[in-house]
Amino acid sequence: MNHAYAVRQLQKSYPDFCLGPLDLDLPPGLVQGLVGPNGSGKTTLLLCMMGMATVDRGEVLFSGQPAHRNTADWKRDLGFVPDEPAFFEGWSGARNLKFISQFYPDWSPDRAAELARRFQLPLNKKAWSLSRGNRTKLALVAAMAHRPRLYLFDEPTAGLDPVVRSEVMEALWEEMEGGERSIIYSTHLITDLQRFADELVFLRDGRVQLRTDKESLADRWGRLTFQAAQEPAGLTAAVEIRRQNGGYQVISADAQATLKDLAGRGIQAVQHSRLSMEDIAVSIMKGGTGVAAD
Repeated sequence: MNHAYAVRQLQKSYPDFCLGPLDLDLPPGLVQGLVGPNGSGKTTLLLCMMGMATVDRGEVLFSGQPAHRNTADWKRDLGFVPDEPAFFEGWSGARNLKFISQFYPDWSPDRAAELARRFQLPLNKKAWSLSRGNRTKLALVAAMAHRPRLYLFDEPTAGLDPVVRSEVMEALWEEMEGGERSIIYSTHLITDLQRFADELVFLRDGRVQLRTDKESLADRWGRLTFQAAQEPAGLTAAVEIRRQNGGYQVISADAQATLKDLAGRGIQAVQHSRLSMEDIAVSIMKGGTGVAAD
């Protein structure tokens, strides 16, 4: 099976940080969310995949073919939005797009114009005068105008107001309708991923902490509240335990496993509620693995 992308034993070292070795991939037609605190390796991974940072070891494959070849042809089917987009600062947005278009045989001027209108992007303004949000919009238009098969997005809604952010998310949703395109989506905004992502990859200190599909994550985790004479030590799948109203509240990475453990200790009256995706993500980024003990 050819994946939209695959990285195999990818590693990149800096004096104070090491990414990997990582093994990751994405089947075609899916959205993969990269989640993690600042410094976890999300941006470094995307830069390595795009050939903008030299890897120490490992390989990057797009649709089964090695990337980073001597020619730039392999980039023609990619759309990349970096965290800090770079443009010719003295040129207008329109002129920047015209320059970028020459590298993409499938570039559509009509689509670029439509996206700019939809994102409320002033193409007549010089790049240096654009706000962070408008620079992100310009990068999104540049990434989407040639309708690539794989998008790599690093904080693509950063600096956008709620109306434009909604338009961007809707445009990306439309891109996925045919099932032919794939997206790697790095963001701190868990609400974006809650609707949009098929699977989540949590990075921590340059390594994969957890990879899971979104639905099973939401179904598995839970908040359990109960009364007990003392704190139950070694509770299965408990990520966090705190005192609450004379009893205990447990954040569990596997609520059913925790409930079974509690029942075995004679604790039956347990209130079980679901957690928001943001609450789950925060718990995982704080150190919870999301994996119940055997």
